Amino acid sequence: MSLNRSVQKPLPKFVTKSPTVSPDYVGLVRFLMQPFLEFPESLSVDCEMYHTHKRAWIRIAFESTDKGKVFGRGGRNIQAIRTVIAAAAEAAGHSVYLDIYGSNDVGRESAAFEDEGEERLPPKSRERRVNGSRPVIKSRSR
Repeated sequence: MSLNRSVQKPLPKFVTKSPTVSPDYVGLVRFLMQPFLEFPESLSVDCEMYHTHKRAWIRIAFESTDKGKVFGRGGRNIQAIRTVIAAAAEAAGHSVYLDIYGSNDVGRESAAFEDEGEERLPPKSRERRVNGSRPVIKSRSR
């Protein structure tokens, strides 16, 4: 008696990152933001790509009356939108910044969003090293 054994073929390898293709950030932001807006046509999206640093800078503006819906309770909605945008950017090998502006206000509504993989400078320390020896802790002066 012989057993028929099926021979497993190796799975094809898929390439997930393509250096020449970048996500449509404007379309993605519009798709994610419009359900929260009373007047979707008031949404303004601007995207700048810096190909040398592989960064995308996205600026959005909408009516300030929709601010509560867009941000959501505790900022959950806007954080979910930022997470999706960051995931799309990471899949393309980019970092992304998201600025939110109010249409009626002159100033910025919130600070820039930086991708977690982005380099950041450590906070300035209050300690000094003297002649390469142990750190000397400076006292705070008021």
